Amino acid sequence: MRIAIIYYSMTGNLYDLAQEVEAGAREAGAETRLRRVRDWLPEEVYQARPEAAQARERQQGVVEAELDDLVWADGVILGTPTRYGNVVAQLKNFLDQTGPLWAEGKLVDKTLGFFTAAATMHGGHETTVLTLSTFGYHHGMIIVPMGYTVPEVNTTTTGGGPYGPTHVGGPGLSAEERTIARAYGRRFAAITGRLHG
Repeated sequence: MRIAIIYYSMTGNLYDLAQEVEAGAREAGAETRLRRVRDWLPEEVYQARPEAAQARERQQGVVEAELDDLVWADGVILGTPTRYGNVVAQLKNFLDQTGPLWAEGKLVDKTLGFFTAAATMHGGHETTVLTLSTFGYHHGMIIVPMGYTVPEVNTTTTGGGPYGPTHVGGPGLSAEERTIARAYGRRFAAITGRLHG
């Protein structure tokens, strides 16, 4: 099975989650494409936020996402930080370009999953995933949630929940966040393999 992991990360936390999700998918035997969406923030933002500039530098080797990555994949996992409980504009801009794929039914029956991050525990993880899920409904995709499939989802005091992997607050992922993200990658790939194998 082929899994595309497409994300946006300003501070690097979503990039770290994306790598864990990808590692899990590969452990389950998937061929993967890790892709970042175009970042069009003004340079002044990076000059004012050194941590964002460092994160941008860390991601320079990640190929920019194209619509063909969605067509190539049997399953797609989308990662976005929350912005006021919603999807960031960079990822939304990319998804808004999928009209021609929708018109031809190119994404129908592909699996779809999500991961996100917010500054606080109640900063919009769930609303961001739920908002993003409408993209999948309109394309006829099959959403694969995390559920309570590993103990860490039920015991975590940081990020991660039944909706998918998440990160809460400052720099660096917790051990639980890493475990949940990797487990999700394995689960997503296994289910995608069952549907498209």
